[in-house]
Amino acid sequence: MSYPAGLKYTKDHEWISIDGDVATIGITDFAQRELGDIVYIDINSSGKSLSAEEIFGTVEAVKTVSDLFLPAAGTITEVNPALEANPELVNSDPYGEGWMVKVKLDNASDIDALMDAAAYEAMVG
Repeated sequence: MSYPAGLKYTKDHEWISIDGDVATIGITDFAQRELGDIVYIDINSSGKSLSAEEIFGTVEAVKTVSDLFLPAAGTITEVNPALEANPELVNSDPYGEGWMVKVKLDNASDIDALMDAAAYEAMVG
């Protein structure tokens, strides 16, 4: 499994990439493998301002449905349009084409509390 070094990670298996005050968020390679074949992504929080660790959507796999938690407070500005027709992109490319949302962060320093790749890898074993 891969955990790109330039990202930050949550205990709930989301990753976050920062570019200025905009964050791109998705689920980790570990999470998508644990879920199995992803069949549906439900994110209806576009335009909403959410707190860190608040649920921004759900991911449905063949065997379960899991909540998606926002790693840092902000406003959801974009939902990946490709996931509506191709939710399996999260399985095939979780850190690229399978990203889920873009968020305008309230405070970019919120991510300082998140794990780096080495800490996340140690957590998932």
